Parts: sequence; structure tokens; C-alpha cells
Amino acid sequence: MLHDAGSRDAEFIAAVRDIRERLLRIGGAAPGGDYECVLMQGSGTFAIESVISSAIPRGGRLLVLVNGAYGRRIVEMARVHGIEVQTVEAPENRKISPDAIDERLEGVTHVAVIHCETTTGIVNPIAAIGERVARAGATYIVDAMSSFGAIPIDLNGVHADFLISSANKCIEGVPGFGFVLARRGRLLAAEGSARTLSLDLHAQWQGLENGGQFRFTPPTHALLAFHQALRELDAEGGVAGRAARYRRNHEILAAGMEALGFEPYLAPEDQSYIITTYRYPTDPEFRFEEFYARLSEMGFVIYPGKLSQAPCFRIGTIGRLGVGEIEALLAAVKDVAHALMRAAFTLV
Repeated sequence: MLHDAGSRDAEFIAAVRDIRERLLRIGGAAPGGDYECVLMQGSGTFAIESVISSAIPRGGRLLVLVNGAYGRRIVEMARVHGIEVQTVEAPENRKISPDAIDERLEGVTHVAVIHCETTTGIVNPIAAIGERVARAGATYIVDAMSSFGAIPIDLNGVHADFLISSANKCIEGVPGFGFVLARRGRLLAAEGSARTLSLDLHAQWQGLENGGQFRFTPPTHALLAFHQALRELDAEGGVAGRAARYRRNHEILAAGMEALGFEPYLAPEDQSYIITTYRYPTDPEFRFEEFYARLSEMGFVIYPGKLSQAPCFRIGTIGRLGVGEIEALLAAVKDVAHALMRAAFTLV
């Protein structure tokens, strides 16, 4: 990021082209094949909204599969843009059942689902759902924000028409842009359907194709950082290598938190190695704000919960983290929990 590149510089344009080709390969698609990669300025949410507001034509009907806050966010996007939207909802601690959507697909043109719903860390069965969506002839939108790069995904194998992720999750770049891996035919069909100027997905793709230029100022430093992050992903052994490190992080975290008496929100078979949700201890002395603040002072930042039904907090195990960092976090959690809950909390 210390290298300052102009957005029209040949070196920068070449880096952007390489980024797009590498992302396609991570998704199991060959450059020049059936899929295109579109980079979109802004957070991952911007990239999702670019798909929702561009790919669904007037008169389209969207079905959103919801089992957490990020599915509900897509519903909100659709409503803001005046798109007819329906939902299939599951409890936040249950995966979306492919069987539950069969009777809801009639008359639907687009279906959206979250792959790893980081409200809890649960992973939805996007391949099985995609089979049902493909049979119904609908367009399939997959939010893979916190899974792409660490959980293997084959775009064609899961029947994804649009898959969206972000620079600053499992590929370990920095915030500044998201990206969309789009089936070319569905992307071409989106021409003229955009409801915004800056989030027009088809126009963004055309700009990148016509000379490698972004339509509006790109986050040059974030893109350069991401290019390096992609090289580091390759050096780690690709998605499989990164998944192995994240899985080990999660295993150590789960064992350590269980030993300290913390109860996970999800059943083990439903839990991803991306982020883990823990229930608040029942000890009346536990106050999350103080727990959070003390850990932060020690250099460990965790996530408040986003659940609507249960008081919880979340701990991520992705990013530039390894065994040493997870073990240090567990030691800090033990110290803080002991200080806050001396009387009733069981510690080992």
C-alpha cells in the first residue's frame, strides 16, 4: 500500500486485470469462460446492493432465504429499490432447508441466500439450494462475503449466477471494495436494469472491459494490497491451505472456550470455522460492555452479537491469525472472566 499508483497507469491496470482473473480461478472458473469478475468500490454491502439493484429487472420477484441479520439486510435493500420481495425464514440457529423453498419458487425470478451467515457462523447448503433454484429457472444470488477464499466454492457446481464477496475477509486484504463473480449471460441481461448510477453492475463491468478503467475513482491502495493478498493466498496453498489454518484456529478456540465454561450458540455440526457465537454466561456479574472493553485494552477485539433472540457475542477466527494469537486470546478471556465473575463462573 506504500506504493502510489495512478488509476490510469499501465501497471495498475495490469494488476486489476490479474486480480479479476485470479478471483475467477478461486471460484473454479477459467478467465474467458462462462463467468466474469466485476470489482465494485465500497464495502461488501455496496457490492451486494449493486447486484440486487442491477440484476433484478422491473417486474422481477425476489425470494430471500433468511436465517440471520445479513439475509434481512438484503430484504431491506430490495424494499428500498421497490423490488417485490418474499422470504423463507429459518431460526438463526438452523440452516436453510432446501426442501423449504420448493413450494415458494413458483413465479420467483431471483433467489438470494447467505453462504456463511455471520450473525451466528452457520453455513447454509448453497449447492443443494442452487439445484432447486436452477431447476426452477430462477437467477441465483449467493452472498459469500465471509466464506469465499476459505470455504471451497465452485461457481458452476453450486449453480451461482452472482456470487459476492469482499476484499477484507478470507482473502485478507483491506477494506475498500467488493467483487461480484457473475455468469456472463445473467450479467449481460442486467444491461439497462440498474436503479442507481454508481452501483450499475453491467456498466461497471463494461468500464473494466473497455481498457481496464473503473468508471469512478478506484481505491488504488486497497487494490494493490489485495493483489499482494492474493499472492499470499497462493503461497499458503490456496483455499485449502487457508481453510486448514482457519479450521485449526477454530478448533483451539472451541476447546479453550468450552474449558472456560462458555456455551456455543450453534450445534457443532452446524458451526463454521469462520466465526463462532457464544451465549452470555448466566452469572449476574457478567456485563458484556466491560468484558469487551477489558479485552480491547489487552489488544483483543471481539464482536458484539447480532442475534435477535439470544444475548451472545462472536469471535472470528479468520484473518492473519494463527495458533499463537488464539491461545493468547483464550488466556485474556480467562483473566477477564475471572476478574468479572469470581463467585459463580467455573474456570479451569
